[in-house]
Amino acid sequence: MRCSAVLGAARAASAAPLLRDQLLATARHSMATSLLRIPAPQGLLRPLTVPDRLLLGPGPSNVPPRILAAGSQQLLGHMHPEVLQVMDEIKAGVQYAFQTQNRLTLAISGTGHCAMEAALLNTLERGDTALVAVNGIWGQRAADMARRLGANVHELLKPPGEYFTPRDIEEGLARHKPSVLFITHGESSTGVLQPLEGLGELCHRHGCLLLVDAVASLGGAPIFMDQQEIDILYSGSQKVLNAPPGTAPISLSERAREKMLRRKMQPPSFYLDMGWLANYWGCDGEPRRYHHTAPINSFFSLREGLAMLAELVRGTRQGREGGSSHASGTWDSSGCLEDPTGSRDLLPLVCLQGLESSWERHRANCTRLCQGLQDLGLELFVKEERVRLPTITTVSVPEGYDWREITAFLMDKHGIEIAGGLGPSVGKVLRIGLMGCNSSSSNVDRVLRALRDALRCCRRSRL
Repeated sequence: MRCSAVLGAARAASAAPLLRDQLLATARHSMATSLLRIPAPQGLLRPLTVPDRLLLGPGPSNVPPRILAAGSQQLLGHMHPEVLQVMDEIKAGVQYAFQTQNRLTLAISGTGHCAMEAALLNTLERGDTALVAVNGIWGQRAADMARRLGANVHELLKPPGEYFTPRDIEEGLARHKPSVLFITHGESSTGVLQPLEGLGELCHRHGCLLLVDAVASLGGAPIFMDQQEIDILYSGSQKVLNAPPGTAPISLSERAREKMLRRKMQPPSFYLDMGWLANYWGCDGEPRRYHHTAPINSFFSLREGLAMLAELVRGTRQGREGGSSHASGTWDSSGCLEDPTGSRDLLPLVCLQGLESSWERHRANCTRLCQGLQDLGLELFVKEERVRLPTITTVSVPEGYDWREITAFLMDKHGIEIAGGLGPSVGKVLRIGLMGCNSSSSNVDRVLRALRDALRCCRRSRL
C-alpha cells in the first residue's frame, strides 16, 4: 500500500483510534524505508538453525554446557573490575596450563593464527634471522609470516609425519645462527608430536630464542614451559580447552621480553603490540590502560575452559606389573574413582588431577583409537608411537577410496566431522580429533563404527 493511500485510510478511520494508530505506524514505516535501495536479506529474516554434530576433526571441538553458559552471560565493560578479575584468573590459568611463572602471560583477542603473528612480530625485526622447523603447514605459515616481517628465514625441512631430532636442530642453529627458532609441538596437519626435551638449552647455547606452537597439543600432551626453557609459547582456545575460537593464550619468558624491549623499531602492529597488551593484562605493574575492546564473553568462556582443565580428576590404578587400569566406577567421598570390580590384583587408586589427568585421558583414548583403526585395516600415518599427537590422529587414506566421500559420509550419515589433510598432507590422510571433552572412549567407539560403515558403503574412486 502506497503512503498516500495509507494516510487517507488513517483519516477515514479517525473514529477508530486503534486502527488509526496502526495505519499511521505503517505509513511512517513505509516512508522511513522508501529511501532504501538494498532490501533486508531474506536469510536474516529466518530463525538461526545450527545442526547438532560431533566435532571429531582437528578443531574446533564441541563446547560443553558449562562453557556455553559462561559465554552467554550478560556483557560487562572491558575495563570493569569484574572483567579485569576474570583476566587475572585467565592469566593464572594459562600459567598453570603452560607450567610457567612468566609475568608476561595473557590471552590474545584472536585465534591461534593471531598468537602466531604476535609471537613473531614482537620478537623479530627486519634483518633478523629466523630458523623455522617445517614438517607441516604451521611451519610453512610461520615462515611466510616471518618473511613478511622482513626477517631472513631459513627452513629446516622434514617430510610430513616425521619429527626433528636435537641433532637436526643443533646443526641448523650452528649453520644459520638465528635469533629465533620456531617449532610446532603438535603439528595438526600431520599428527606429529614434536619432542622438545633439550631444545631450549640448545637454543640458548647458540644465543637463540625458542618459539613453540602448542595450539593442537596444550592440555593433551605434556609441556613444561619453564622446565623446557621455552621462550615464547602460544596456543588456542578451541581445541582441548573446549572454548569457542577467538582467544589465544601466550606467554613470553624474561629473555624474550628483554629482546622485545631492545627493539630498534616499534612492532609493526598496534593491535598485537605485546607492550600494550602487557599493560592491559596487568603484566607490567603499571595502571591498566585501554588498548582495545576485548571480546568479553570469549574471555568468560576461556576462563571456564581453563577452570575445567584445572579441576579435572581421573582415577587410575597401577597394576602389579606396572601397567595402568582406567576404572569406570563411581567417585568416592575423597574425589577418587572407586574400582567397580574390587580386583585384588590392583594396587591402591592413584588420583591424577588437572593437567596430568587430561594428559592421561588423551593418551589412553588415542591409544584406543589407533588400535581400532588398525583393526579396521587402516594404516597409521605417523609410524613411531611415541611421536603421535594424542589430540589428532592421522590415518593414511585407504587405497581405492576418495577421502572426500569418506568425510562426507560420516557427516551426512552419522553426524560426525572428521577431516582430510591440510597443507602438505592434503589427499594423504584423514584426521580424527579427540580433544578435551570429546576425548572419550564412547566417542572412539562411535567414530570407529562410523568409519567401518563408510568403508563398507563408500564407492571406490576410479582415480
